[in-house]
Amino acid sequence: MPRTHEDVENYLLALDRRFVNDGGTYLIHAGADVPPVAIRVAPPIVAVRVAIGPLPKDDAHQASLFRRLLEYNATDLMHAAYGIDDHTVVLSAALELENLDQNELEATLSDIDLALARHISVLRDLA
Repeated sequence: MPRTHEDVENYLLALDRRFVNDGGTYLIHAGADVPPVAIRVAPPIVAVRVAIGPLPKDDAHQASLFRRLLEYNATDLMHAAYGIDDHTVVLSAALELENLDQNELEATLSDIDLALARHISVLRDLA
């Protein structure tokens, strides 16, 4: 049976994740100093995304930041990856909706939680 946004919402509830449904996008707020995690069901995928912050303006700071992002992608992240979207550093993951289960969503959110806890201060210093 194909999965729907209701399945995603039920998984979030079962995982005890507090969220707000903002027009089909689930926003998970983890704390005051941590950006919210946005989950959007857009069949055939479930997109998970966090806007980390703007890119630095000067080339030297950008080069240091890009290097660190690539290192984190290679060493610290299994289900998500850092990228750049319209001059903003983002952390994102895409999951296949049809086969999504609670364990897969939990693993992805745990990966993002760990990245936010470990990386935010370093990335802000580099930016």
